Amino acid sequence: MNRVIEASVEIMIPNKNPCCQKSGAKVTTSATIHPGSFSDPRAMRSTGVMKHYQVKNINSGAVFTVNEGESILSAALRQGVMLPYSCKNGTCGSCKGKLESGDVHYPFHPPLALNREEIGEGCALLCQAEPTEDLEIRVREIEAVRDLQVRKMPARVIEKSLLAADVMRLKIKLPSAQRLQFLAGQYLEILLPEDKRRAFSIASAPHSEDIIELHIRHVEGGGFTGWVFDELKVRDILRLEAPLGTFFVRNDRPERPMIMMGGGTGFAPLKSMIEDLLSHNDKRPLHLFWGARNLDELYMHEQAQQWADENPHIQFSSAVMEPANDGARATFDGYVHEAVLQQYPDLSGFDIYMSGPPAMVDTGRAAFIENGAKERRIFFDSFEFGLDVPVRVLAKSH
Repeated sequence: MNRVIEASVEIMIPNKNPCCQKSGAKVTTSATIHPGSFSDPRAMRSTGVMKHYQVKNINSGAVFTVNEGESILSAALRQGVMLPYSCKNGTCGSCKGKLESGDVHYPFHPPLALNREEIGEGCALLCQAEPTEDLEIRVREIEAVRDLQVRKMPARVIEKSLLAADVMRLKIKLPSAQRLQFLAGQYLEILLPEDKRRAFSIASAPHSEDIIELHIRHVEGGGFTGWVFDELKVRDILRLEAPLGTFFVRNDRPERPMIMMGGGTGFAPLKSMIEDLLSHNDKRPLHLFWGARNLDELYMHEQAQQWADENPHIQFSSAVMEPANDGARATFDGYVHEAVLQQYPDLSGFDIYMSGPPAMVDTGRAAFIENGAKERRIFFDSFEFGLDVPVRVLAKSH
């Protein structure tokens, strides 16, 4: 899910970084950005022949072409250059790269996931940035997803069951002639009328082949989730696009133990990852932390505990904001990232995987880096709201 941004914002950015000037990157010394006036980016584009810009990733040597009106990320993915991304609307920061030469603009809204220092250093959000000239950039590429074909396909609902009062499990079956090849941790998008989409992490492991499991939380005032809970029926047909995202288990450093941290339905991609690791007999030490508001929202607690009970290399801990009084479960009272730090004050040796609400991901990332985690070994999927979700929904606590 993706968060909507509808406010007009003014940003003044001083350029204090001489290295950007040396590299040739154009960093505006004083920029005033009014995203509201950019609601129709076509108004800013020429009406003549479409322009094309060449982008080179210095890190890999990859070169690709961006059409006028196209984001750098969209163009890269279209041409098989796999850049990191998650939310695709400029709020999570997964797609951050550095401009070495050339200039970009943001036709929809300011780069909210970048702070002033990062903008001054020439950083850009590639999911939103559009070139105004040829570019040279530095950004890491994701080799593991390069050969996965993103496809659109129908799927039939075969099971609809409540995991909690506000969490629905959907199982959908792909056509008999099609299989979805994906990496555990990736997500799909359900295609809706009027070009709307809703993104959900895949909760089942890749070896399940033609059956896909989703965990969908009901959002009060959210039209799509209300429809799923109240109107969607078994045997109904959905249209999907998948696989998407660059959240998956890295195998380049198999000696490093893993910490996985999920919030709410952020458990779904971690479930897929753990089931996939178990299916491959991967014995890397793994500690799963799952946080929620209360015990009822830990909707598959028994499953998580079973993984730990049956596999000596897996540990499971939970954290809740509203502690129970019956003492039935041993759980940490507080934020889930605090539970991680309580047990692991030095995170320098761990690979960390996080999925869930943006506040949890942002807070956890900052706290973990402060406690020794290497930024390049922190991987995350930030669950944002759709760009068309009403502001009244976003104003509520989720």
